[in-house]
Amino acid sequence: MMTDPATLLDTTFWITAGGILCLLVMSAFFSGSETALTASSRAKLKTLADKGSRGAEAAMIVTEDSERMIGAILLGNNVVNIMSASLATALLTRMFGDAGVAFATAGMTVLVLIFGEVLPKTFAITFPESLAVRVAPFIRLLILIFAPIVGVVRALVRGILRLFGVKANPEANMLAVREEIMGVIALGHSEGAVEKEDRDRILGALDLADRTVEEIMRHRSEIRMLNADTPPEALLGEILQSPHTRMPIWKDNPDNIVGVIHAKDVLRGMHKLMFGATPSRNGLEGFNILDVAMKPYFIPDTTTLDEQMRQFLRRHTHFALVVDEYGSIQGLITLEDILEEIVGEITDEFDVAQEPVLKPGEDGAYVVDGTMTIRDLNRAMDWTLPDDEANTVAGLVIHEAQMIPSIGQVFSFHGFRFEVTARKENRIAKLKIKPL
Repeated sequence: MMTDPATLLDTTFWITAGGILCLLVMSAFFSGSETALTASSRAKLKTLADKGSRGAEAAMIVTEDSERMIGAILLGNNVVNIMSASLATALLTRMFGDAGVAFATAGMTVLVLIFGEVLPKTFAITFPESLAVRVAPFIRLLILIFAPIVGVVRALVRGILRLFGVKANPEANMLAVREEIMGVIALGHSEGAVEKEDRDRILGALDLADRTVEEIMRHRSEIRMLNADTPPEALLGEILQSPHTRMPIWKDNPDNIVGVIHAKDVLRGMHKLMFGATPSRNGLEGFNILDVAMKPYFIPDTTTLDEQMRQFLRRHTHFALVVDEYGSIQGLITLEDILEEIVGEITDEFDVAQEPVLKPGEDGAYVVDGTMTIRDLNRAMDWTLPDDEANTVAGLVIHEAQMIPSIGQVFSFHGFRFEVTARKENRIAKLKIKPL
């Protein structure tokens, strides 16, 4: 039976209504704080903290242990929501009798949903860092107050998860930072916020740790090497004709690399022999190229690119010979090769001008050199051909076909059509690739 409204609007009514309002404000605070702290970027908070923001520094400390932070916030949020619902039930039951329970349930559901959850969370997701900086000091204090209770709840939750074979890993977020950066860059490019060149440079730098020198080295079949037994005049001609300033020297057989020469060192040595204090009367006959050669630097083909770049900088050299597990020469790599994986192709006035590698035809197919790396093709065309089993396009076709294809053979895999258009001995020289 409904009580006379005049007798209900007393001090108790207004105190209870005021308490419910305060609890709704606190619920909004907890909900907004949770969203702001979990949605804020730790990178942006770190930048603000480095600029002297104490709030950002507190936010960094609070979000460092997200499990403890969420436990404290949820504990506070549930306490105020349950208290507000209890007060509303008591108040409306006093006014409407047993029907007040239904009114309190419906009314508090609407109020908590709109003003305690959706509204503050929407605001927090719009301005996560700015709100996180403001609420972090209070949440940090709340965590200290609720620490004993949260600790018990935390242990209980982990115990229950362990029963189901789930093991919590607090370090997972730290280990996923690199993947998160790569995902952000890729997403920014797909949405037009990041240029393709910028994306390629950043992702190229991040990929150095996952790639080996074998993937980008110049194969031994493409290396210009000098025979130490070649007459000096002929050696000088080969050096001047080569576009490279550093070249390996072999003796007796090409696998026996005995040194690496720099063109400047050769010219200095010859100049000293011809025009030094005691000029040679026999011209260059007495010149020994090994006298000006540097000791060869060998590296295993499994070395990662970031480690090799550090080694180049540490050793003050830009040139290394790549060997396999048996010590056989596989190729060579330079510091420039690694840098090109980040900034793209580097050319100078001595590089031979090449025609564009990719030539779209009338049928939409691209003519690709078989030695082109899958990574370079993917970067150029924004494709996603796998490079786990092969480094070059020709290697991918051979791997998928399980044979050395003949000219004219066509294969379809990974969403592309591959046609072999040229072959040199056992090597695929040219292919036509067309997306299906």
